Amino acid sequence: MSLLELDSSGHRVLMFGGKGGVGKTTCSATTALHYASLGRKTLIISSDLTPSLSDIFEMEIGPVEKPVEGVENLHGLEIGPDEVMKRWKKKFGPEIYEAASSLIDMEYDEVIDYVALAPGIQEEFMLDYVLERVKDGSYDLIVWDTAPAGDTLRLLELPYKFIAHLRTAPKIYMRARDALKLKRIPFLELIESWKALAEEVTSFMRDPQNTEFILVTIPEGLGVYQARRLITEFERFGLDIHYMVVNNVIQNADSDFNRERMEMQQGYVQMLRDEYGERRKILEVPLFAREIKGVERLRELERVLFAG
Repeated sequence: MSLLELDSSGHRVLMFGGKGGVGKTTCSATTALHYASLGRKTLIISSDLTPSLSDIFEMEIGPVEKPVEGVENLHGLEIGPDEVMKRWKKKFGPEIYEAASSLIDMEYDEVIDYVALAPGIQEEFMLDYVLERVKDGSYDLIVWDTAPAGDTLRLLELPYKFIAHLRTAPKIYMRARDALKLKRIPFLELIESWKALAEEVTSFMRDPQNTEFILVTIPEGLGVYQARRLITEFERFGLDIHYMVVNNVIQNADSDFNRERMEMQQGYVQMLRDEYGERRKILEVPLFAREIKGVERLRELERVLFAG
């Protein structure tokens, strides 16, 4: 079992998610390296609060897309919440202020900061950012190392809340228009454009032809139980997870300690296989003796994840 069949899938976005500390970033970095090596121009994004792409590739990546040293066709980006909001304000700030100034007399920063409190704004921008990179042809593939499980669910859920918020907002502004006897309110036009954007983004991410989500876990109680919850939540949004990577599996026990841990791990692996094995591809990744860091070590993991 491997991720090799993804080579011919035609997906534009591969998202990796799961509990913190299970190896999401390592698996996503390896996957990005794999596709870049196949000649596909690839961007790997980490939106974790504490991104570690720089550590894994042993170079400073940061909030600006930059080539990964020693790997042709691969670019990296680490983007946290503060940077997301900064970019959101730069992209939408001027039109928000222009629209809002027809209703209220406030300072520019006050207006933008207030609108930025709307539910789902950051998640919406992050999804929009990824979609823009797909649509403008900058990259053939985007590999997205998402934040730990709870934040990934917010990423899925809040754009829907954002759309719901936008659907009710026009009523408020219509009342304001009547009260102020205005012929038109630019904010209404802006809201309609945002609603269309939010629906386009969520539709793209929900389409299995465009996007695949790979769940990463470890064969321990907390990792497995959170993985099960994540699968349930995905199903609630009408999304299905087809691939599950079980990381750090002990395969050759050479001591009483490792034999005991291997027995514990196999119980959880079997639990996952019994529950999900018929509908999902479950890939076991062995526990490596050395940490996976640097292109050479990532190549070792690539031979496991994409075994022919």
